[in-house]
Amino acid sequence: MNSTVEAIKTYFKGVKTEWGKVSWPEKRQVIFETFAVIFITFVFTVAIFVIDLVFKGLLSLIK
Repeated sequence: MNSTVEAIKTYFKGVKTEWGKVSWPEKRQVIFETFAVIFITFVFTVAIFVIDLVFKGLLSLIK
C-alpha cells in the first residue's frame, strides 16, 4: 500500500516537473489559430453542403 502511495507521489512530481518545461503559445497565437480552425471548419461545412446539393440534384435527374 505504501509503495503505491509513493509511486503516485513520484508520478505527480514528474508531471509537475514536465509541466514547467512546456512551451506555452502566446495568447495572440491561440486566438488566431482558434479563429483559423473555426473558419476552416465553416468553409468545409459549406463545401460539403454544396456538394451534397449537387449530388442530390444529379440523383433526382436519374429517378
